[in-house]
Amino acid sequence: MAEKTEIKKVTTPEFRVSFPAVFEPSGMQGQEKKYSVTMLFDKKAQATPEYKALVALIRHAVEEKFPDASKRPKGLKNPLRNGSEKEQDGYADTMFCTARSKTKPGLVDAQLQAIISAEEFYPGCYARATVNAFYYDQAGNKGVGLGLQNIQKLRDGEPFSGRSKAEDDFGAVEGQESTGAAPVDEDTFAA
Repeated sequence: MAEKTEIKKVTTPEFRVSFPAVFEPSGMQGQEKKYSVTMLFDKKAQATPEYKALVALIRHAVEEKFPDASKRPKGLKNPLRNGSEKEQDGYADTMFCTARSKTKPGLVDAQLQAIISAEEFYPGCYARATVNAFYYDQAGNKGVGLGLQNIQKLRDGEPFSGRSKAEDDFGAVEGQESTGAAPVDEDTFAA
């Protein structure tokens, strides 16, 4: 008989960062604040061995809690969700999940140098993370959650801003020339 392998932690494939709270913990009012990052996996990432290992990690957390499949509760929440159900920048055609931690995760760049500035790690950049999985049963919600261990920023990406571009909000004004910034009248500041 083959020995059962325990899966405790995996490294994710490359993902697009969304809603990072890695420098300061965050949370809804009345809830414990935690460090977190939402990971957006595109179709290319979903075909990788790392993504398959993440899926196996989630499955292992359920099997560890309920070895007898017939005793598993119905409707367990899976941390991996279809991004098409969200109407936010970058979520279309992705699978996404959020990993959380009570303790601050390690955060390094591609050369393993510590990242200490929020300007360097932002929504829209690309990263990978190490995560573990656990079963939870809280206030009637049952499922698998992901624990955030460490993060490595892999490369920059187009930032998710959540706001529209000025060019999209306004139309051109007829009869007006594009002059850029208006020159300052020096007489305005004369004493």
